[in-house]
Amino acid sequence: MTDNKLVAETRTKFGKGAARTIRREHKIPAVMYGHGTEPVHITLPGHETMMALKVANVLLTIEIDGKDQLALAKDIQRHPIRPIIEHIDLVVVRKGEKVHVGVPIHVVGEAAVDTVVSLENNTVELAVEATHIPERLEVSVAGLKAGTRIHASDLVLPKGAELVTEADILVVNVTQAITAEELEAELAADVAANLPEEAIEAAEAEAAEAATEAEAPAADADKGDKA
Repeated sequence: MTDNKLVAETRTKFGKGAARTIRREHKIPAVMYGHGTEPVHITLPGHETMMALKVANVLLTIEIDGKDQLALAKDIQRHPIRPIIEHIDLVVVRKGEKVHVGVPIHVVGEAAVDTVVSLENNTVELAVEATHIPERLEVSVAGLKAGTRIHASDLVLPKGAELVTEADILVVNVTQAITAEELEAELAADVAANLPEEAIEAAEAEAAEAATEAEAPAADADKGDKA
């Protein structure tokens, strides 16, 4: 787990106007709380904070007035269009205590030929020490055959970590790849299912007419042979 130190400034002005002023200075408004302490409103350096939060569940060291405090990002509000963070909720943590976090699943390896690997749940929740949160859990599908199902209970967890997600939750599913013919048939069935009844009747009539026209030359040929 990466330990990133951010030097914060306390703030006394709140509201949308104050937040806009902070963002114009390329900084991020935040609030830090937890362990029965009063919420502390702070301002974080924009670039350094964004770089640190590129890692999932990163443990942050927040320096306020010369004192360090460990914290995790509880909620990150991002701008819907621009690549900026608008606000962060930080929760205070302590060394040795366990926290509940969602850890990403990363699939590695190649399954057997003609199979499809589906990641059914891309995160699982763990109870883990705040200073030992894994960035991700790797799941190997190397050589696995169709029909293989990996549940949360099958995951290899870091030492000291406990699974909070229900054990029977499906995480990875390995299925047989569909053939080109099967895919074409499914697409045709989907198209037919969505066609209005009039269009289906017209298509059937057109197909019948085409079949009749195809049979006509053969019938004429048979007559000619008999003559």
